[in-house]
Amino acid sequence: MHELAYSARDTYAVSPGHTLVIPKRHVASFFDLTQAEVAACMDLINEEKKRIDGEFNPDGYNIGVNVGPAAGQSIFHVHIHIIPRYKGDVENPQGGVRHVITRNAHYTR
Repeated sequence: MHELAYSARDTYAVSPGHTLVIPKRHVASFFDLTQAEVAACMDLINEEKKRIDGEFNPDGYNIGVNVGPAAGQSIFHVHIHIIPRYKGDVENPQGGVRHVITRNAHYTR
């Protein structure tokens, strides 16, 4: 635990090891965090990645924040999702976080 943020496993995990990084100061939007709070959260993301790697050995990660109801935010206290990903957890992982808008998920370059 840090002075400005802490981490906890997600109660509604979408994959094994799904973890949240949460600033201690109550603020709804990621964009309202101070630079020091952002730095503390990033430090914790890196620490948690090492823990998750050791415990679950995932093949990849998605890192994300929902800001506002239109983006799916339902708890109005900033929290950053660290979502471990595993080969085969979805049929076609191309597009990653783009899958939040399904019609734009699969694309060609």
